[in-house]
Amino acid sequence: MTKTALITGASRGLGAALAEALAPTHRIIAVARTTGALEELDDRIQANGGAATLAPMDITNADAMAVLCRGIHDRWGSLDLWLHTAIHAVPLSPADHIDAKDMTKSVAANVTATATLIAYVAPLLGQSGQAVFFDDPRLDQKFFGAYGATKAAQIALARAWAAETATIGPDVRVVTPAPMPTATRAKFFPGENREALQSCQAQAAEVLAQL
Repeated sequence: MTKTALITGASRGLGAALAEALAPTHRIIAVARTTGALEELDDRIQANGGAATLAPMDITNADAMAVLCRGIHDRWGSLDLWLHTAIHAVPLSPADHIDAKDMTKSVAANVTATATLIAYVAPLLGQSGQAVFFDDPRLDQKFFGAYGATKAAQIALARAWAAETATIGPDVRVVTPAPMPTATRAKFFPGENREALQSCQAQAAEVLAQL
């Protein structure tokens, strides 16, 4: 029976690379807001003989996430793997100049949506599934206040869940990938030499080797 992998934030960057790497052995359920990018991902997966179910949804829409997870249950019964790469990255700003709307969006996407998804996905993973979250070592650097605070909260949720399920499952892990030439990083470091960064494909392979 083909295993199932839910990837939230699958349209680009590490999420897309993970989807492509897993496609030979898993049915991919790819979630992202950008329909066009998801379709391009699906084309690449199909070209290599894999299969994906596309879910162009916003993770901050709790009703949509409930429908998604109910659909997974009805169609496949369970999940083997959840990789949560989705993140909302606002422009860098001094802590005393953080835009209120940016902060609200960051909390909604990085904290509230993560907590909602954990509650919805946990029953699908059961005791034998795996969930993977992705940490960022820049959380306390200058100008990273809004992103850093909400990303740290997301990782705190993941680590708490990992501790709570350590002996009963599912297996919850937090990994820290190396810097990659993603669109998110380009927003933070627009003048950076991207050739010096590790590819998303290389990091995807490294992450999956740890599972």
